[in-house]
Amino acid sequence: MQSLSALATLPFAGDDESSAVDCRCRASFETTAGASAGVELVVESGDCPGGGDLAASPDCRETVVDAFSTRDADVVRTRAAGRERIYDDGAAATLLAAGRFVERARFHDETLADRARRDPLGAARDAAGRAGPVARIAAETGLAECAARADGYDDALPYAVAPTFAGSRRDVRAPDDATLVDRRDLETGATVRLYETRTGRYYDLSPVEADLSDDEMATLAAAYETLATGGVSGGERAPGRAVRRVADDRDPVETLARVLRKHTRGRGVLDDVFADPRVSDVVVTAPVTENPVRVRLDDDRVRTNLWLTPDGAAALASRFRRASGRAFSRATPTLDAVVDAPDGGRVRVAGVTAPASDGYGFAFRTHGDDAWTLPALVENGTVPADAAALLSLAVERSAAGLVAGPRGAGKTTLLGALLWELPRSVRSVVVEDTPELPIAALRDAGRDVQTLRTETSADGPSLSATEALRTALRLGDGALVVGEVRGEEAATLYEAMRVGASSGAVLGTIHGDGAEAVRERVVTDLGIPESSFASTDLVVSLAAGESRRVVAVEEVRHDADGVHFASLFADVDGALESTGAIARGDSRLVADLAKPAESYADVRSALDDREARLADLARTGRTRVDDLDVGARWSA
Repeated sequence: MQSLSALATLPFAGDDESSAVDCRCRASFETTAGASAGVELVVESGDCPGGGDLAASPDCRETVVDAFSTRDADVVRTRAAGRERIYDDGAAATLLAAGRFVERARFHDETLADRARRDPLGAARDAAGRAGPVARIAAETGLAECAARADGYDDALPYAVAPTFAGSRRDVRAPDDATLVDRRDLETGATVRLYETRTGRYYDLSPVEADLSDDEMATLAAAYETLATGGVSGGERAPGRAVRRVADDRDPVETLARVLRKHTRGRGVLDDVFADPRVSDVVVTAPVTENPVRVRLDDDRVRTNLWLTPDGAAALASRFRRASGRAFSRATPTLDAVVDAPDGGRVRVAGVTAPASDGYGFAFRTHGDDAWTLPALVENGTVPADAAALLSLAVERSAAGLVAGPRGAGKTTLLGALLWELPRSVRSVVVEDTPELPIAALRDAGRDVQTLRTETSADGPSLSATEALRTALRLGDGALVVGEVRGEEAATLYEAMRVGASSGAVLGTIHGDGAEAVRERVVTDLGIPESSFASTDLVVSLAAGESRRVVAVEEVRHDADGVHFASLFADVDGALESTGAIARGDSRLVADLAKPAESYADVRSALDDREARLADLARTGRTRVDDLDVGARWSA
């Protein structure tokens, strides 16, 4: 779909001078191209006393109904004071029905037809009470049905609203069957209302700009024009300077500056969504004109009241290209990058565009500024304390482990939490193609972490995953961490594990549903000898869906019959429980974790102490990195 500025403008009779005496709106029909081809009635209302508010102004309503008496359209947009109102679906249907009624009813009752131009609901009820042709016309055009459903013009003509430069729109009215179940205010000033409907939950976001007055919106529009035409300089400070240049003493300058910065330097209304701590994923499906933004809220996919415009999606793509330094175009129609979030955290973005899709589409995964810890995952139910204790001790004592699961199961989150279980003195080398692990937080806590970045896109010279692993093995002893094991680098990784090239833990994530599926992927798909795969000590499996959590911990065993697995923790009726193998003395992994002069019983005792400590940290809410002396807590 092309931008409105590129649309073909098709005037109707009365374009230059409205037939409504007190209305100075300028209306025109504009055809749209692309997957959502159609016709829009665009009404410039900046010079009109009614401001293009079709529910409140009979004069503006008359202009629009007159237009619809000559031609049909799918959407009505009115623009005034930097604000755009979008009337679609039921609102557009009511106005269109009124236009058709006026055209046909004038032959039979000119007075009623004239009334319908300004008061279509009243005219429809009048017509329905009569006998003869006007009643039939009201029924045939659909105006009678529209009037019967509506309780006044606010109900009949709901609209979405946005700044004219926002690149997005929002539905201002919740679904008719919606029941409010929650209301929250975000740090950005936006308000979130959560509704229950027949088709599931509905996420309604009202940004701070939705409550600006017409005068404040006019100031915001003037500031945007100043910024867009180069009237101010200053990089990130330019939006604030633009607002101060055009504002007067009555304007909320700081609020307007934040709004302008969000829409010109940030990601528009998505920045408000990213600021919601309960939202973990945001999805924008192509074509954006046909699909609302959806969010993952508390592990549930939820429809929102937000929509991106084609121009808004294109602007996002441009910002992601600049922020990531990666190509994203028809020649390279996919993007995988991490960008900074407004709260100082990170957001991972996967993008797609033509010809791979019908326009721009995005999937965002938010990363909070707080790194996940193992006690935090115990607290939120991802893993119970006894299983977490085993993982903690295994990582501390240099085990080789893989975290497995489908996309979105939380593999990287668990891997990042396990990195805090490495002894403080251990040097770690981390190999990633897209930065997701909490490297900055680890370094801030005094950890020695060397990163190696691989590149899978065609953006220029880079290290392959195999080259990065070989380089990592030359960078000194310590722990080796691979963001995702998925290609030819697996051979290098398993050779290093087999010969003990890494003196510390070897950790990574891999796609797979359980240890058997992981072995199949590594041995069959990636071509690693089964004897090399036997160097893996344990496989931790997570499940996605409504509750992302650990569902299995299995140790890897190798004997004359080949590789097989022993379950240490398994899913029982939706909860991870010990299989009893450790308590029976039947865990090779626990035996291998024993230090010199330690017995199996000593390791079990260490696990019991660690389980109690993890449970206490989770129960008392001491789960943040800042709350923990992570490197020394197990000796406490």
